Amino acid sequence: MQTRRKFILSAVAAPLFARAAVADDAIKLRDLYERRGTGLSELATDLVGQRIDVAGFMAPPLKAESNFFVLTKMPMSVCPFCETDAEWPNDILAVYTQRIVDVTPFNVGITVSGVLEVGSYRDPETGFVSLVRLMDARVG
Repeated sequence: MQTRRKFILSAVAAPLFARAAVADDAIKLRDLYERRGTGLSELATDLVGQRIDVAGFMAPPLKAESNFFVLTKMPMSVCPFCETDAEWPNDILAVYTQRIVDVTPFNVGITVSGVLEVGSYRDPETGFVSLVRLMDARVG
């Protein structure tokens, strides 16, 4: 017998299960790049202009209260762009949101949904140059 409490709990839980399913289907950062070299994969070029889900980790932000962050393949405890000795990762994705980003701990995996853009772009606020990015993105 379905009680009111069970009904409410199932209604609240349903979106959480749907979100988990989306995360399982998310594209991995490595799938956006060629296996060898630094070019984009055929998958990435086919998805340009489409809203996609990408799984990864939030690198420490370049500045507080920003609508920009970098998604990385592996957790990074320091900003990969702030340390002079840090090796520049070749499998990153710039992410631009419409709202200020709530920072996620560097070692917690996230899924980001946004419109895939490619080509050189210099952020007017940070000066960060990206070749691949998600625009109008949402973390979730």
